[in-house]
Amino acid sequence: MRRFTATLAGLAIVLAGPLHAEGEGFEALRGHGGPVMGTAVSADGTQALTASFDNSLGLWDLATGEVRWLDGHEAAVKTVAFLPGGRAVSGGDDFTLRLWNLDSGESTPLEGHTAQVKSVAVSPDGTLIASASWDRTIGLWDTVSGELLDRLEGHDGPVNDVAFAEGGAVLYSASADGTIRLWDVATRQERRTVLRHGFGTTELLSGDGWLAYGATDGGTRVIDPATDDVLADLTLERRPILAMAARRDGGEIAVGDGEGFVMVVRTDTWRIAHDYRATSTGPVWALAYSADGERLLMGGIEDSAYLWPVGETGIGPVMTATERSFLKSPDEMSNGERQFQRKCSICHSLTEDGQRKAGPTLHGIFGRPAGALDGYTYSDTLDGSDIVWSDTTIDRLFDLGPDHYIPGSKMPMQRITRPEDRRDLIEWLKRNT
Repeated sequence: MRRFTATLAGLAIVLAGPLHAEGEGFEALRGHGGPVMGTAVSADGTQALTASFDNSLGLWDLATGEVRWLDGHEAAVKTVAFLPGGRAVSGGDDFTLRLWNLDSGESTPLEGHTAQVKSVAVSPDGTLIASASWDRTIGLWDTVSGELLDRLEGHDGPVNDVAFAEGGAVLYSASADGTIRLWDVATRQERRTVLRHGFGTTELLSGDGWLAYGATDGGTRVIDPATDDVLADLTLERRPILAMAARRDGGEIAVGDGEGFVMVVRTDTWRIAHDYRATSTGPVWALAYSADGERLLMGGIEDSAYLWPVGETGIGPVMTATERSFLKSPDEMSNGERQFQRKCSICHSLTEDGQRKAGPTLHGIFGRPAGALDGYTYSDTLDGSDIVWSDTTIDRLFDLGPDHYIPGSKMPMQRITRPEDRRDLIEWLKRNT
C-alpha cells in the first residue's frame, strides 16, 4: 500500500536557494525550529512536506528549494499526508486534523479526537482519511467535506498507526495495547485481532500479500495477512521502531528506530539490503521514499529533514547534529541553565528574532504582558491575559504547572517542584533574556 505523509499552512515563502547539498544525492531541508516528526513526498516527486515539533509544516519545492511555512496547528505536528487535488491532511498534539489547500495555504480543522493524532492514512481512491489517536480510537473522515464519518473503538490503549489494504476495503490498526486489528471499512466493524505482540505495536505497512509491523521492543516482522504466518523476522533488537515507509513500486521498505538506524529491506526476498546509522544523535521519527524510490526523506531530532540516497552501500553522511543543549552533560551547565534546557529550550528561543519555535521567544520576557508578543499566535486563554511576566509569575507558573496556572494554554503540563530550582531558573533567565 502507498502511505503518504504531508505538511501544514501559512503563506510565507522562503527561498532557501538550492537545497543544501552535502554530498552526492544528499540534501538537507533546513528551517524548522524543532524536531521533524513527519515527512511525505508528492506522487509526482516535485514537493515534500515536513511536520515539526515547532507546530508547523514546511511545503518544499524539491527543484528550487523554496519552502512555504504552513501554520495552523496549536501544538506539535506528528503526521502529514498528501491528498489528491493539491491538498494535504495533517494531525498533531492539539487533538485535531487539518485539511490544507496547498495553493492558498488555507486550512480547516477537523475535530473529534480527545488526544493527540499520531498517524493518518489516505485510502487508495483518495476518498477517506483514517486517523490513529491516543484516545484509543480510529477516526474515519471524508476527504472532501472533512466530515467525521465514524470513530472505531476496540483498542485498550493508544492507537499508533493505521494502514488501508485490499484497495481500501479494510483497515489495519496498531496500538500500544500490543495488538494489530483488522476493520471492515464498509461496515465500520472489527473483523478480528490479527496478532497480539506482547509489546506495543507502533508502525504498519500493507503491501501485496504482506503486512509489516514494528513494535516498542524493536520487533520488526512481516506476516501473511491471509494466514497470519510470519514471512520474515527482521528484528535487530534496536528499539523502539518509530518509522516505516514503502517504495511506490512495492519492492522495498525502510525501517527507522529509536537508536538512529535505518534498515532497508527488499520485499521479493525479505532480505536486508542496507543497514546503516542515519543520525549522529537521537531517533529516526519519519521516513518517506522519493517518487523514484532512489532516496529517503528522513526526520528526527534535528531541525532539518534530509534526503538520503538509498545506494549500494547506504552512502551519505549521518544527520549532523543540531546543537541540542539539553543533551549537554549536566556538569557543563549551571543549575539554572539545566532547568531551562530541560523544561523550556525545545519550545522557546532566547534571541530577539525568535526563530521558528513551538512557543514565543523569551527575549525580553521580564515585564512583558503574557500573550502580547507580535507575530505569535497565542491560545485564547493567553490572548488578552492580565498576567505580566516577573519573578513572581514565572515562579508561580512552574510551581503550579501551566495546566493549573493558565488552564487552556498551549504550554505542556510540567512543574519544577523545588523552590531553589525555580529560583535558579529565574536568575538564569534574567541574565540571558
